[in-house]
Amino acid sequence: MPRLFTFALLPALLLSACGGEPEDTRPGQPVAHRRAIFKELLREFEPMGVMLRDNAYDPQRFAAQAEKVKALRDRPWQYFGPDTQYPPSHSKGEVWSKPAEFEAQRQAFLTATDKLLAIAGTEDAKEAEAAFQAVEKSCRDCHQGFKNKY
Repeated sequence: MPRLFTFALLPALLLSACGGEPEDTRPGQPVAHRRAIFKELLREFEPMGVMLRDNAYDPQRFAAQAEKVKALRDRPWQYFGPDTQYPPSHSKGEVWSKPAEFEAQRQAFLTATDKLLAIAGTEDAKEAEAAFQAVEKSCRDCHQGFKNKY
């Protein structure tokens, strides 16, 4: 019996030793908040891509998802304060050392989401896909310049 217990406990101990990312313990947890909002944004954005990739475009559902993206798109930026580059952040120092470039990327994202919202509900799936891809590109461009992990 002790041997079985050891074999059952060993994987759990190894996994706990690996550890995950550190917890955001700073006052107000700005890194945790911005990461949670970005994850929520992705959860609302991705169904639009699935719809387009699966050739199951539904203008009303697409528009509803675009509205959910709109409701979240302005929220994470307030959590990029000057003292928020600490683990578990994956932000590069360029967020703070190149604020004009970071702001330009933020504006590109807002512009792309504005265009997405403007076409949301259109019957033209190709137009919806182009607007979706523009938002996707704005995210990718910002991540390449300002995020350590993809």
